[in-house]
Amino acid sequence: MRHTDPVAAPLTSDAATAPLTRTIRATLDRLRAFDRRRPRVWDAAVTAFWAVAAVLDYTSGGWRTVARDVTAPEPLVLLMSLWFSLPLLWRRTHPMTVLLLSAPVSLVNIWTGAVVQAALLQLIPVFHIALRSSLRTLGTAALVFCAPLLAGAIRIPGIWGQQVISYVWGLVFVALLGIAVRTRREYTEALVERAHRLEHERDQQARLAAAAERTRIAREMHDIIGHNLSVITGLADGGSYAATKNPERAAQALDAIGTTSRQALSELRRLLGVLRDDHPTADRTPQPTLADLAPLIDRVRRAGLPVHLELHGEPEPSTAPTPGRQLTVYRVVQESLTNTLKHAAPPAAAPLSATVTLTYTRTHIDARITDTGTGPSAGTGADGQDPPAPTLAQGIMGMRERAALYNGTIEAGPLPDHGGWHVHLRLPLEDQPQ
Repeated sequence: MRHTDPVAAPLTSDAATAPLTRTIRATLDRLRAFDRRRPRVWDAAVTAFWAVAAVLDYTSGGWRTVARDVTAPEPLVLLMSLWFSLPLLWRRTHPMTVLLLSAPVSLVNIWTGAVVQAALLQLIPVFHIALRSSLRTLGTAALVFCAPLLAGAIRIPGIWGQQVISYVWGLVFVALLGIAVRTRREYTEALVERAHRLEHERDQQARLAAAAERTRIAREMHDIIGHNLSVITGLADGGSYAATKNPERAAQALDAIGTTSRQALSELRRLLGVLRDDHPTADRTPQPTLADLAPLIDRVRRAGLPVHLELHGEPEPSTAPTPGRQLTVYRVVQESLTNTLKHAAPPAAAPLSATVTLTYTRTHIDARITDTGTGPSAGTGADGQDPPAPTLAQGIMGMRERAALYNGTIEAGPLPDHGGWHVHLRLPLEDQPQ
């Protein structure tokens, strides 16, 4: 005994009707496409079809089956049949004109009692009026259509129930059909317009994202190249000084220069490799985090700048800095130490040194970088004036931009008490009130 799955049965039925639906839709699409390409040919074909149908109704005597007066002159019947059908050639461009031209013939049709079926072709321009014109125009068209019927009903009282009511119902149906098609068309056009607008907005967002990414890459390249070149310059100066007195230290400086150069090239290749479309497997090494601060400070020490690192507190697991915030702290420390190497001059009484202090609180992470140097940086205050060195000003501006991404603040300026320079970053942790 076979059992029919109640769930599978509807699926089978849908699967069977799906090809038919696609065929009908494809046929309608082809007809619409042909109409758009050759509207005159389509109008002529439709007009010819209804003209032939009207003539066949006349030649076969079919009009006599519904006529109230079969003695109506046959040439008049033929003329009325052609008059109702031939103006359909302009049914889309001038539907109201076609309906007005048909109104006198419609009156003659009812008045003589011939009541040819071709009079129903007046509903075609009514449909196009409902499809394209206002409701006021549609009301006028309905009046033009019904006026001859009412006049004929007065002339022939028995025609009221047989023809007038059916004609009025046909008018209502065609008008509602035109309004429904018009509503559907406007809805489809609105959807298409919305899709185009969303596509435009998507492209605009993509362009904005690309511009932001270019800015980010430029900032990363500035930090990478500036820091590593400063370290290399410091190592080269120290190596040239030690070459005459301590060749072993000079060799160590050259080794450090080679290591720093290779690391800088590796970072640049990683940064630029992600931009190449033809290399989808480009290296996606993670960006530096707070764990990379110790190697960074070691490199700066090898370049000749003594750096002391101080940590206060520990981040809670639930409020640990996000990777973006860790990168911001790393780049601010890197840029600050790079500026010290490039712009600060050692004080007269003691060697140049720097201190990096990280402080974790429940809501913020603070990074404070100070040095004991003097020079260009000592003449600038925290009042917002640009430092004398353009590269220093650009570096501080880049730090402020990084901090602003996470609602953080940067304070930079000379230390008032014992000289030197300081940079103070205050960065809110994620998901904390500002």
